[in-house]
Amino acid sequence: MVDTRFYIKKCTPTLAEVAALCGAELQDASRAAETVTDINTMDKAGAGEICFFYDRKKKAAAQNIKAAACVTTAELAPLVPAATAVLVAADPKTAFLALNEAMYAEKRPAPGIAPTARIAPTAKLGDGCSVADYAVIGDGAEIGSNTVIEPFAVIGDNCKIGDNCRIGAQAYVSYTIMGNNCYIYNGARLGQDGFGFQTINGVHKRIPQLGRVIIGNDVEIGACTCVDRGAMDDTVIGDGTRVDNLVQIAHNDKMGRGCILVSMTGIAGSCNFGDYVVCGGQSGFADHLNVGSGAQIAAQSGIMRDIEPGTVVMGTPAVPFKDFMRQVAFLQKNSKK
Repeated sequence: MVDTRFYIKKCTPTLAEVAALCGAELQDASRAAETVTDINTMDKAGAGEICFFYDRKKKAAAQNIKAAACVTTAELAPLVPAATAVLVAADPKTAFLALNEAMYAEKRPAPGIAPTARIAPTAKLGDGCSVADYAVIGDGAEIGSNTVIEPFAVIGDNCKIGDNCRIGAQAYVSYTIMGNNCYIYNGARLGQDGFGFQTINGVHKRIPQLGRVIIGNDVEIGACTCVDRGAMDDTVIGDGTRVDNLVQIAHNDKMGRGCILVSMTGIAGSCNFGDYVVCGGQSGFADHLNVGSGAQIAAQSGIMRDIEPGTVVMGTPAVPFKDFMRQVAFLQKNSKK
């Protein structure tokens, strides 16, 4: 059940409309005019609500479904109780996303500038922007149309933010050029100094960081994540990349398109990632590494050498997944002797 104190309910569709939205087939056409009031989980959905059933591990729980309707696969459909209308979809997960977006939306601040916001005279804001209380926008900054700047967020001098972006509360954006449709979550730090120093006569002397952060379109950067600017070259985050909370991306790193970095991933400087690289939680990378497109890094893995495209690795130091499992099997077998 979605709490409409926090979210906007956009529509109450009929089952016929749900089928069209989800690309699904309603098995009992006589129920097409019935309306769906809410989306809920399999175990909690009740009268007027719809649920989604796609996990084979929950076959036993299917008999307890009490939802008015259920979107599922052709394989799992026979397990749904007769009282529940069944909609068969090729991919119920994708169907869930489509219905969710059709029925609900996050609340969005109205356009306008709060009286306590501080905007430099030389900053430029596009049409329809919302700038909340105590936000700061520096000299020469450019903010695209329909962008939301939440409370206490800071946009540094000469930064460029694209259209339809959202900068979360207390986020700090500096030395950054950002594309359209990006979401920077609360407390993220973009464009801070990279961690670089040279030890001279026993003193750690800071190396000036003179690069930028370049963020593509449709990028999300999670809460309290840090993306350092480059030392001379730029730090680059490719289109469509998703960065979870509490991730560290160091100076001069380059992410390709569609990468996924799960919480507490740490990437040292000057690493190059291809497209659609997936990094599990708490994975760590030494500096100056190349990680090929489509590589998958298991959680808590330590990467100390280059990873070929499409490789799945695990462990510290990381090895191909099958090799890791052989190592585990060997240790288990020999520890019993």
